[in-house]
Amino acid sequence: MKLTLSSLDDLSARVEEARAEHDRRFPGDPVERQPVHTVYVPADRFTATTSTDLGAEALRLLDAHAPDGAAMAGAFGVEASLGDTVRERVAAKLSREPVEDLRVDFEDGYGLRDDEEEDGHVARAVESIAEAYEARRLPYYWGLRVKSFADGGHERSMRTLDGFLTGLAERLGKLPGGFVVTFPKVVTPEHVAIFADFLARFEEEIGLPDGMLRFEVQVETTESVTRLRDVVDAAGGRLNAAHFGVYDYTAACGLPPSEQRLDHPSCEYARHVMQVTLAGTGVRLSDGSTNIVPASDDTKDVHRAWRRHAGLVRYSLLHGFHQGWDLHAAHLPSRFAAVYAFHLNGLDDAMGRVRAWNENGQAAGGVMDEPATIKALNARLRRAVDCGAIDAGAVTLPA
Repeated sequence: MKLTLSSLDDLSARVEEARAEHDRRFPGDPVERQPVHTVYVPADRFTATTSTDLGAEALRLLDAHAPDGAAMAGAFGVEASLGDTVRERVAAKLSREPVEDLRVDFEDGYGLRDDEEEDGHVARAVESIAEAYEARRLPYYWGLRVKSFADGGHERSMRTLDGFLTGLAERLGKLPGGFVVTFPKVVTPEHVAIFADFLARFEEEIGLPDGMLRFEVQVETTESVTRLRDVVDAAGGRLNAAHFGVYDYTAACGLPPSEQRLDHPSCEYARHVMQVTLAGTGVRLSDGSTNIVPASDDTKDVHRAWRRHAGLVRYSLLHGFHQGWDLHAAHLPSRFAAVYAFHLNGLDDAMGRVRAWNENGQAAGGVMDEPATIKALNARLRRAVDCGAIDAGAVTLPA
């Protein structure tokens, strides 16, 4: 074939440079397990048995108010055909692993205390985490939420984290795996950069590997939404997740308390910015919480809270947010029921499409899939296995 240009080496080199820069900024999705929720527990109420206690209370509520598959379907909006299966799996989950990700909360759920009182709760949290770890009760992911730098709590924030990590190192001689810090109410990327520098300084002083301490930010201010990419860059590779904070965000947008809810239309903009900005960066997404809990132990009140929470969990899942916050034992049954029903509904279709693609790259069930869709279906199946919705032996996942 005859060509006009004799050499494209310089252009090819530029293409490779641009691709390398893109790969640095967008390394792709992480391969490790993502929790379906993060459970926040005020530091003054946290004990070594908090996770199992929450699971026991959640299981009591399930047995009392959804004793069979039919009740399960009605309470959580689950398809009747899935009621028995979902109930069996949720009950097993609450007995085995009721909390996938835990935060000992020193921020909004804890409030302002004097230094002596908070130092005491830090010491108690160290002992409780150590006891939970030694008893194998520590969740897969766990950590602290410290105070925000935005409202003058920066010195207390760093003191709490330093004291906790120092105390745990002395108590256990190591930092158990799965540790994450939550950094709330970001208003400027510079605060994120300072927090990252603090973590680096702590690692150097105490002898931890560089980059071991990672954190997540809470996207709950209008400033953080508009500068989210700058926030990622400021974290210096330490950022592993961004969590949407519905109440602070909707309040900042001027919404009245009656409209401060996860499914308000104003929240869509923030979530879409998070999705578009963070896609491919390796920073995972989490939706926020609901403050609706049962008003009493009457079945009608419990069901009312469950239906609302399960509906919000489904809403998040359908919008591509596979993780959210839970604040109460009653949220655990509705969280897992909604997640399990989501994964089980259409499971055979998903597996059939993946199987057909793997075998011959062709359509299955009248659908002509693209590679990106198959990747998303594989991710869904992996999430279903990770959270316990389906058994690992039921599907073949890519290595």
